[in-house]
Amino acid sequence: MHSETSPSRDRDAVARTTRGVIELLEVLWSQGRDMTPTAPVSSSQLRVLYVLDRNRGINLRTLGEALGSTPSSVSRMCDRLHALGFIKRSPSPASRRELELRLSSRGESYLKDVRERRELGVLKIIASMPPEEQVALAKGLSSFCSAVESTGRKNEGRGGAAVESA
Repeated sequence: MHSETSPSRDRDAVARTTRGVIELLEVLWSQGRDMTPTAPVSSSQLRVLYVLDRNRGINLRTLGEALGSTPSSVSRMCDRLHALGFIKRSPSPASRRELELRLSSRGESYLKDVRERRELGVLKIIASMPPEEQVALAKGLSSFCSAVESTGRKNEGRGGAAVESA
């Protein structure tokens, strides 16, 4: 019986540790975004920038599906990002009723700056770890990402949304 509950306890411990890591990363991510000298954006708006970076020339409906957000919410976020000069809107070649959304050069620059600041923060922490633990971390995170992608593909097939990575 002990062997049946041990894997469950191990998974629970891994889940708690992962949650703790995510919470710490959220703090690091906030610091990276808040230190950016150009207009800071909310976490939701930053997700819009990430999606637009990966999916150039998408419309509001597709963006809303990727974010799991309502059209009015997505439209307001895009209005704000457009006012900041972070995104461009252009007529869709597929339909005159739709607009394509893309990052502007200012949006690309902002996203690059945020990513660099965040990466520097993470690199400082990783550099303090012993090399063998860095290798183990890389291997574990790679496996975690593969599992997330696999789960996302399975959920897409059932009508669920895939998990977005930032």
